Amino acid sequence: MSNIHKVLQDRILVLDGAMGTMLQQYKFNEEDFRGERFKDYPTPLQGNNDLLSLTQPEAIKTIHGKYFEAGADIVETNTFSGTTIAMADYQMEDLVYELNYESAKIAKEVAEEFTKREPNKPRFVAGSIGPTNRTASMSPDVNDPGYRAVTFDELRIAYKQQVEALLDGGADLLLVETVFDTLNAKAALFAIEEVKEERNIDVPIMLSGTITDASGRTLSGQTAEAFLISVSHIPLLSIGFNCALGANLLQPHLEAIANKTDFAISAHPNAGLPNAFGEYDETAEEMGEQIEEYLKKDLINIIGGCCGTTPEHIKTIADIAAKYKPRRHAEYVSVSQ
Repeated sequence: MSNIHKVLQDRILVLDGAMGTMLQQYKFNEEDFRGERFKDYPTPLQGNNDLLSLTQPEAIKTIHGKYFEAGADIVETNTFSGTTIAMADYQMEDLVYELNYESAKIAKEVAEEFTKREPNKPRFVAGSIGPTNRTASMSPDVNDPGYRAVTFDELRIAYKQQVEALLDGGADLLLVETVFDTLNAKAALFAIEEVKEERNIDVPIMLSGTITDASGRTLSGQTAEAFLISVSHIPLLSIGFNCALGANLLQPHLEAIANKTDFAISAHPNAGLPNAFGEYDETAEEMGEQIEEYLKKDLINIIGGCCGTTPEHIKTIADIAAKYKPRRHAEYVSVSQ
């Protein structure tokens, strides 16, 4: 497997699009989510997309393949909610290791298949680590501002279990994504560093925050630049933003950090903003035009799509990205000299 640091010097890498958007097309019902193994499970399981890696693995495999076919260099594992904290909603905490391991294994098999087919375009698997459904920085109770629904240590332990399983399953790198609370992200990064030290390995880490509204801040109140500063002590492969906004609205936040870091810059925006029905209408061409502005301004090293994006969007993005050189960052400059 080629070193991703080296590949990043040569070209802009393309990340996949939305797993959830693709899964919706299957119209899986409760029975499909349960499969044979969980047919008598005591809680409703529909909506637990991570579980589909166990009950509908062929669908997950097919989706990864479609994104690689469209030109993606990196696919994300189907593990956005793969922590004991998030899985508590379905009383499936005991399945966390297996869910992450199998999801990484499925993605890795597809990646190896495509790398074998095109050795000059190695494919990578990013272990997707979501933010969980709790926040360590803020109280969920307006009447008790000091209350916290989760502690840093609880997050660290949960993330560590997820990280170990993703690496055991074959993930090449780890993507801590959709960060709305930097304290949650720090717990994930702390857990990754622990695993790296214990196993004496080096794992590339992508970190992707989410700007939640027009104020240009994360949910826990940080600007793009403050977010960058507060995580820059960790040796990251890339930092960037995903979700919440369409490509055009995300651009100012990428500009805010692009000239202030030696890390690679990543972005995987939504296909515009959702309509009244929560659906995304932006076409591949419309999104591609906006993303080309990033490339003209030399902002990007890794580009992909989030909510509402499909292989069609990724193909358009990949075709555009192929015409541009990656943003030069210090790592590139020092290696090439």
